[in-house]
Amino acid sequence: MWGRLILLLALTSSTLSLDKLNMCMDAKHHKVQPGPEGLLYKQCSPWQSNACCTANTTEEAHDDNSYLYNFNWNHCGIMSDNCKRHFIQDTCFYECSPHLGPWIQKVEQSWRKERILDVPLCKEDCHSWWDDCKNDITCKTDWHYGWDWTSGTNQCPLNAKCRKWTDVYPTPQSMCEQIWSKSYLYTELAKDSGKCMQLWFTGPNPNQKVAEYYLNKGSGTHHNSYLVALLLLSVTSLNVLF
Repeated sequence: MWGRLILLLALTSSTLSLDKLNMCMDAKHHKVQPGPEGLLYKQCSPWQSNACCTANTTEEAHDDNSYLYNFNWNHCGIMSDNCKRHFIQDTCFYECSPHLGPWIQKVEQSWRKERILDVPLCKEDCHSWWDDCKNDITCKTDWHYGWDWTSGTNQCPLNAKCRKWTDVYPTPQSMCEQIWSKSYLYTELAKDSGKCMQLWFTGPNPNQKVAEYYLNKGSGTHHNSYLVALLLLSVTSLNVLF
């Protein structure tokens, strides 16, 4: 009997882990469950075999006047194409990725109930993003908060000056970690390490194995404690019954 009980608890714990390995955030445009989407638009196409986004969402992700969030990339003049393509890719990653479970956190915000926090990005992605934007201009460090939305789209707040990118973000790390309020964590890890998430990839999604690595790394002790707690609860319940 005890063997069957322990097996049942282990299977329950394993199921919880698998849910985190393939899931969608509870956010504004995400699907409830990930799945194939056929033809996703342009830069979002790498996720088409298993996505948390719809084709319509991916098409809007490429539009300067997108209804997704009414966000204006050109708040300090026209953003360069080289820089903008990284923000499109970032949007595709956020909207489409089904492998962000280890970093999803509950939030109380009007437009979403969950967010990502400290997703470890590969060094190459942070550096190429920053390098392609270094001659652009912005007026804010954290793009999640503090905009003037009175026009319906984000505008620089009063007294916020447009400054060169490298003055606002002196390093790739400062940009990756600050621009979306710590959604991303800068790492010195390379793409071939298998320990960092990739915004840019072709072929099979490499981020599933990365998520699995962090899920196992961070939850080994937690799952053991979880199993012990459930086992003790079961023992207590059985003692009461018998």
